[in-house]
Amino acid sequence: MLDGPHLAPRSGRPATSLVVLLHGYGADGRDLIDLGQMWAPLLPDAAFVSPHAPEPLTIAPVGRQWFGYVERNDAERWAGVQSAHAALNGFLDAELARLGLTGDRLALVGFSQGTMMALHTGLRRKVAPAGIVGFSGIHVLPGERGIAAFDGEITARPPVLLVHGDRDEIIAPPYLARAVESLSARGIAVRSHLAPGLGHGIDPVGLRLAGAFLAEVLKG
Repeated sequence: MLDGPHLAPRSGRPATSLVVLLHGYGADGRDLIDLGQMWAPLLPDAAFVSPHAPEPLTIAPVGRQWFGYVERNDAERWAGVQSAHAALNGFLDAELARLGLTGDRLALVGFSQGTMMALHTGLRRKVAPAGIVGFSGIHVLPGERGIAAFDGEITARPPVLLVHGDRDEIIAPPYLARAVESLSARGIAVRSHLAPGLGHGIDPVGLRLAGAFLAEVLKG
């Protein structure tokens, strides 16, 4: 069972929404939980949780991974998001039940490998999340032979915001345009921002855009 650091709503009232923060390869849940502190003024009734990925990092004694890397290609990523989907999906169900919230009060925020998981699992939820934010990530697609089955698996079409640095040295900037194209082609409303001068990370502009997006989609 996944677990990680939590933040209760800043307001002190019962949570009316849940924001789940999904860290990148080699980090753990502590890496992103401070985003909840930054966005709490915009989302005073939101609970935040940042689960540790299910696997220990295979190439170092510390850190976690949603799935392992060897080749770092699309086939490996596709197998990886599929393998980690059930654990993440079950965790989301459990956290919503713990807070007494329905699935439409959920927002997912991912960074890098966490973005891959947010998009893969978020689009396969029985109830569409309120929104998905992805920093420096990839919308992972299967090979051509698997596209028809892939399309049939998409059960949710929440609005999506993607932010990517134009100097990203880990996940190349063209993956942003590819994600926008693939999501739009599947009827998903997607906004994007290519951050000038930014490498593989999150900058203040991206934090501001994401906070405003989350406040918008969770305003109900």
